[in-house]
Amino acid sequence: MEPLARFRIRVDPILDLGETPWGARRIIPIVGGSFEGPRLTGEILSGGGDWQVVHPDGAADIDTRYTLQTADGALIHLTTTGLRHGPPEVMGRLARGEAVDPAEYYFRLFLRFETSDERYAWLNRTMGVAAGMRTPDAVVYDAYTVA
Repeated sequence: MEPLARFRIRVDPILDLGETPWGARRIIPIVGGSFEGPRLTGEILSGGGDWQVVHPDGAADIDTRYTLQTADGALIHLTTTGLRHGPPEVMGRLARGEAVDPAEYYFRLFLRFETSDERYAWLNRTMGVAAGMRTPDAVVYDAYTVA
């Protein structure tokens, strides 16, 4: 694996749809952010979101889609899927917006990219993985490409 970038995603408050046939549905609007690393640097544009389902055991299925704009102007669509879970008391602290050490819970992602910009066409054929953490006002993760 090779380091790609650190992502910092700013989010608005959770929209709680309640219990659906698939679990407790939550939508978290993505309102901006940034990413910086050895192969990718730029801004996260507003307008994306995370369409989570929280299961009875407290595990959250992560399903995000958002747009990156690199420092040199390329647009990249990013989709992540993943899983976040931990002991109920830890997940409760996260839900209340408290600062929680990411070593106390599991938060991992798969990343897929899509772009028409030739400078970043390599991303169309690249999968990424990441270890994440939730802060009171953002989601932060370190992403790596899988060779």
